[in-house]
Amino acid sequence: MNTEKDFSPLTPNIVRALNDKLYEKRKVAALEIEKLVREFVAQNNSTQIRHVIQILASEFALSQHPHSRKGGLIGLAACSIALGKDSGLYLKELIEPVLTCFNDSDSRLRYYACEALYNIVKVARGAVLPHFNVLFDGLSKLAADPDPNVKSGSELLDRLLKDIVTESNKFDLVAFVPLLRERIYSNNQYARQFIISWILVLESVPDINLLEYLPEILDGLFQILGDSSKEIRRMCEVVLGEFLKEIKKTPSSVKFAEMANILVIHCHLSDESKLTNDLIQLTAMTWMREFIQLAGRVVLPYSPGILTAVLPCLSYDDRKKITKEAASACNHSLMKLVTPEDDVEEEEESQSTTSPQSKDTSSKKEGDLNDSLNASQDSGGLINISFFTPPSERTQVTLDLDGIVQVLDRHLHDSSTGMMTRIAVLKWLYHLYIKTPRKMFRHTDSLFPMLLKTLSDESDEVILKDLEVLAEIASSPAGQTESSGSCEGADKIELHVPDESKVGQQQLGVGSKGADSSPSTPSMNSYFYKFMINLLKRFSLERKLLESRGAFIIRQLCLLLHAENIFHSMADILLKEEDLKFASTMVQTLNTILLTSAELFQLRNQLKDLRTPESCTLFCCLYRSWCHNPVATVSLCFLTQNYRHAYDLIQKFGDLEVTVDFLIEVDKLVQLIESPIFTYLRLQLLDVENNPYLIKALYGLLMLLPQSQAFQLLSHRLRCVPNPELMRTVEVPKPASAKHATKPQVDYQELLQHFDRVQSKHLEVRHQRASHAEHPDRKLVL
Repeated sequence: MNTEKDFSPLTPNIVRALNDKLYEKRKVAALEIEKLVREFVAQNNSTQIRHVIQILASEFALSQHPHSRKGGLIGLAACSIALGKDSGLYLKELIEPVLTCFNDSDSRLRYYACEALYNIVKVARGAVLPHFNVLFDGLSKLAADPDPNVKSGSELLDRLLKDIVTESNKFDLVAFVPLLRERIYSNNQYARQFIISWILVLESVPDINLLEYLPEILDGLFQILGDSSKEIRRMCEVVLGEFLKEIKKTPSSVKFAEMANILVIHCHLSDESKLTNDLIQLTAMTWMREFIQLAGRVVLPYSPGILTAVLPCLSYDDRKKITKEAASACNHSLMKLVTPEDDVEEEEESQSTTSPQSKDTSSKKEGDLNDSLNASQDSGGLINISFFTPPSERTQVTLDLDGIVQVLDRHLHDSSTGMMTRIAVLKWLYHLYIKTPRKMFRHTDSLFPMLLKTLSDESDEVILKDLEVLAEIASSPAGQTESSGSCEGADKIELHVPDESKVGQQQLGVGSKGADSSPSTPSMNSYFYKFMINLLKRFSLERKLLESRGAFIIRQLCLLLHAENIFHSMADILLKEEDLKFASTMVQTLNTILLTSAELFQLRNQLKDLRTPESCTLFCCLYRSWCHNPVATVSLCFLTQNYRHAYDLIQKFGDLEVTVDFLIEVDKLVQLIESPIFTYLRLQLLDVENNPYLIKALYGLLMLLPQSQAFQLLSHRLRCVPNPELMRTVEVPKPASAKHATKPQVDYQELLQHFDRVQSKHLEVRHQRASHAEHPDRKLVL
C-alpha cells in the first residue's frame, strides 16, 4: 500500500500500524481509531465519521493486501464501538465490507471478519434487524466453513443474532421468508443445521407467526428430514412437531390446501436411504391424518391425491406398522367425510348458488382441478401430483368423484397392488355406491369388467368385498334409471340370453317393482342380469375359478341378493347355454349348493312342499335347467317330494349313457340322502303305503349302483323299511287343509318330455365329439 497517499483524518502512524503483520500493532491502531471517532461523535461530525469508515472499507478491508484487510476489519469494529448507539446510522457502510471478507480464501481473515461483525452487531443490537437478510446470508455460508476456528466464530455471532431477534418485536418476517425458502434446500449438513436452528428460534418467538408461511418452507423441511445425520433429523423432527402442535391449536388459520400436495408427495417412497424414507413417509402420513381430521370436508376436493398417497401404505407389513396405522386412520377419516349430500346433481347445486358468475367460477375451478388430475395420470407417475388448490378460491366444497374413481380403478388394475389396498379400494367403491349412487352409476360401465375380474383374486376377503360392491350395483335403485346398454370394455357375451323383459315380469322381477318375491328380496336393476350373465361366462372360461371359488361366490351372493333371485336367474340363463358340458357342471355345482349350504335353508323350505304358485314356478324353472344333469334332476325331485316323478326319471336312466362320472354323482346323491338335509325323506320311509314311489325310486338308484360302499349304504337303509302290515294303523279321516286343497298343479308329463329333449341333445353332442375324436378332419357341429 502507498503510505504516502493521503488517508486523513487517519494519521500516518495509524495507517502504518493497520498495515502491519502483527496483530498487536493493528490493535493499537484500532484503539487510536476508536479515540478519533469518539471525538467526531462528540463534535457531531458525521461527515468525518463516514469518511473514516469509507477509508477503512475501500483502502483497507477491500484491499488486495491481506494484512491491510485485517487492519481494515479491526478498524471498522473500532468505529462501531466508538459510535455506540449511533452505530445504527452507519451500519450499511460498516457491515458490507466485513461481509465481503466472509468469502476470503484466507481462513484467518474469515475469522477476523467474524470477530469484527460480532463487535459491530453487539454494539448495534436491534438496529441491525433491517440488515438481517444480508447477515443471515453471510452466516449461512460460514456455517459450512471447513475451518473449525471460523465455524466457532460464526456460531458466536449466530447466537448473538438469535438473542437480538428473540428480544425484538420488529423482525421483518415477510422480507426474510424468501431467503429462508431459498436456503432451506441446501444439501450441506452444516447449512441445514443452521437453517433448522433459526426456524426453531423464530417459531419460539410469540410475536413472529411463522405458521402463516409454513407452506413455503414445508417441502424443504421434509427434504432436511431425509438427511443422513441423525442429529439433523432429530432437530427437524422437533421443528415439525412444534408446527403440528401449533396447527392443532389454531386450525382456523392454517392453509391446509396449500400444504396438502406437499404431504402427498412425501407420503411416497423414493430411491434414497430406506431409513430416512421411512421417517419422511411416516411424518407426512401423520400430518395428513391430522389435516383430514382438522380440516374436515375442506379436503374433499383433494381426495384423489390423498388416496393416491394413502392406499399403497395400507398393504405394509409389521415393519412399517406405525405408518400403516396412520394411513389407515387417514383412509377411514376421509371416507367418513363423504355423505349423501355429495350425490346432489350439478343442476340441483346450481339452484342454491347466489349468481351465474359464481357458478361459472366454480365450474372453471373444478375443470382446472380435473385437468391437473388428468395431466398427472398421463405422465404415468404417482409422485408429481397437483390436485390441490387453496380452499379460499373455491365457492363451495365439491367431492372430486371422477378423480377418486380413476385412482381406485388404477389400483384395481395394478397387479402389484397389495391385498389390504385392494380391500380398501373395494370398501371405497361400496361406500361411494351407498353415499353417492346417482353419480357413481355413471362410472359403472367402466368399473364393471374389472370388478368381475377381481372375483378371481387369491384372497377370500377381497372376493367378499368385491361381491358386496357388485351386489350393491345390481340392487341399487339408482341403477334402475340408468341405460341398460352393454358394459363398456366387457368381453362379448356368448351365452344366449332370454328376453329380459319377460324374465323380469314373469320370473325374476328384474327391473320390476311389482314382481312376486319375498319382502326381504332386494329390488333388482338392469345390472343384476348383466352380472349373472357375466358371472356364468367367467365360470365357463375359468373352470378353476368355478372349482375353487364357485360355491363360495354363489353362497355369498345368495346372502347379498336373495337366493331365489340368484338361482332363478342362473337357471334361466343356463337353459339357453350352448356349452352343454359346462351347463351340466354348473347345474351340478348349483344343486350341491342348494342341498348342502346353510345360506339356502329358506329356499329349500320354499321348494320342499310346492304349496304356492311362486314355489311351483321356481321349481319348474330350476327343473328345466337341472335336466342338463340327470342325477341333479332326481335330487331336485327328492327335495320337492316329487317321488313319483323321480321314479319316472330313474326309469329313463336305462336309456342314458352310464359313465363313471354318472355313477360318482349317484354315489354322492346316496351320501346326501343320509345327510340331515333329507331327514324328512328318511322318516317318510316309515309310511310305506303313502310313499311307494319314494321306495321305488330309492330301489331304482340301488339298481343303478355297482356293489360299492354307496350300494351297501343304500341297501342297508332300504332293509330298514318296515313291513307295511306291521305299520298299518286305524286313522280317523281328516279334512283336507286349505293349503292342500289349493296346492298348485305341475305338468309333470311336460317336464318329462323336456328332460328327454335335453338328454337327447347331450347324447347327440357326446356322439359328435366321439366321432370327431375318431375323425378329426370332420367339423364338429354343436
